[in-house]
Amino acid sequence: MEEKEQVWYEGSYKVTQLPACSGTIYTIKAGDTYFSLAQRFQVSVQAIREANPGVNPNTLRIGQRICIPARPEIPCDNGFIYVIRPGDTLIQLARQFNIPLQSIVDANPQLLNPNRLSVGDNICIPAAPPPGPDCGDGFSYTIRSGDTFNSLARRFNVSVASIQAANPGVDPRSLRVGQIICIPPRPSIECPDGFIYVIQAGDNLFMLANRFRIPLQELLDANPQLEDPARLTVGENICIPRV
Repeated sequence: MEEKEQVWYEGSYKVTQLPACSGTIYTIKAGDTYFSLAQRFQVSVQAIREANPGVNPNTLRIGQRICIPARPEIPCDNGFIYVIRPGDTLIQLARQFNIPLQSIVDANPQLLNPNRLSVGDNICIPAAPPPGPDCGDGFSYTIRSGDTFNSLARRFNVSVASIQAANPGVDPRSLRVGQIICIPPRPSIECPDGFIYVIQAGDNLFMLANRFRIPLQELLDANPQLEDPARLTVGENICIPRV
């Protein structure tokens, strides 16, 4: 719709035509800037500029009327629209709807600041991810930022090869945050002629061979499951053969 406003100009009022506005006509108040208005109405600064050709954002006047464009429609084909309430945060919503935080961020590229939601704002809550793969005796794990098969192998005391075998079709070079994979169970350690020892902080095979007075090679032979004998993991089980 087109509106007119009266502007004081050279000692008299001059009637000017406001541009057609598909959103809301807004009257400038003290302290308003395009940036603050963009945050308040959840639209981009560029969208406000385009809706107000000829308006200088650096010389806004109290009482001046400008067009605030309508919020862009939020595509949400595989989820539902949620209206932000007081106290809502993306972290809390991710927990409430049991979906990865990154999934909500990815589904709402219109959010100028995901850490600052506005009450009444509409956002898309994507559908929960499908159930993870059947992991048998292992367990499902949701990929986090920085995860690699190598780091997961060290953390869960399994081999990289066993993680790869448990996840056929998963490219370890392109893991995605929120992706669900299988962590296989720890291999059982056979130790019929010795005893199981739990690795403590500071342990290494050379020190353990000296402590239990056995040749280092015998200790290595008794633990073929060790992917990197020079890098033991605290809590890892190894076999100490009897002399």
